[in-house]
Amino acid sequence: MDFRDSPEEAAFRQRLRSWLSEHAKEFPTSGDEYWARQGDWHRALYQAGFFGLSWSREYGGQELPPVYDVIVDEELARAGAPPRPSLGYLVVGLSRHGSEKLRRRFLPPMINGTERWCQGFSEPGAGSDLASLTTTATRDGDHYVVHGQKIWTSYSDVADWCLLLARTDPDVPKHKGISAFIISMKQPGVRQHPLRMINGVTTEFGQVFFDGATVPADQMVGAPGEGWALAMTVVAHEREPSTLGYAARYGKLIRQLAARTGGRVPPELAWAAVQTEMLTHHVRRRLSEQLDGVSHGPQGSLDKLLMTWVEQSVGHAALAVGGTRDPDLLSAYLYSRAQSVMGGTAQIQKNIIAARILGLGA
Repeated sequence: MDFRDSPEEAAFRQRLRSWLSEHAKEFPTSGDEYWARQGDWHRALYQAGFFGLSWSREYGGQELPPVYDVIVDEELARAGAPPRPSLGYLVVGLSRHGSEKLRRRFLPPMINGTERWCQGFSEPGAGSDLASLTTTATRDGDHYVVHGQKIWTSYSDVADWCLLLARTDPDVPKHKGISAFIISMKQPGVRQHPLRMINGVTTEFGQVFFDGATVPADQMVGAPGEGWALAMTVVAHEREPSTLGYAARYGKLIRQLAARTGGRVPPELAWAAVQTEMLTHHVRRRLSEQLDGVSHGPQGSLDKLLMTWVEQSVGHAALAVGGTRDPDLLSAYLYSRAQSVMGGTAQIQKNIIAARILGLGA
């Protein structure tokens, strides 16, 4: 495989580097201020032509090959800029399962950043076992009335819209009684409660309580009972690291840590360097497969598990080099612990790999 840029890709990379040299420093990369300015960063990238690159022109994208998204991720990491806003899983979910009317109404402002979104999937009692969710949506004329609670909802405090899973039929098997909706977050009956993270961030995500909130029936995504299929599309895309630039950011942090050791490299850092290099090559292989039209399916769980191991290895290396004295490195370690649960727990990923890839227990 040849990972060198084509002339067109090289020109794009240079244009992006030039833009980042002027604008990257305007945006914070950590803490509450980073989360508060995510919307500004999203719109700045889009207006400069560096966001939504591989999505349909019909909805505001540029229909470029996915390698351009990877170039953006690599250059953002290189420049020390904030990462590319993570919206791909919502775009893919709505594109595959939404009606043409919903796609035309909601995808353009989602992609260009003029409307903010969150994902209402997990609940206090339904995280890894998402199908056991208890939030309900009951038909009342031309609307549904929603009652329930969601948790770990990123951007919930600033979102205009939520892609919501709710139970619409309690009398069928649990996977078949779930429907998906696009619900307004700016209405009576929606209450926010922020969650403080262990690293001190207070605005990344929160709990959302729905107490009689309403959603028009024509804002159901797909047919009644088809919410599980959408959820699997969203989660499968969310689990793939190949388009998110994680490997580039891990590699940059490893190099920064190595520069601080004075030549005495702790074993945690050496192992993290090996892990990061492994993930980098894995991501490149996944990109090559995407360019050849390969769909990964349950292999996304393997990607997610690898990413968890690598981020936590890098987190341990940060702690080994900086101890608890450096707040940024301590934060990197603390945040890495979340990888074990967000986007699907490591235990669930292992079960999926065992059953759907290795065929164990069949």
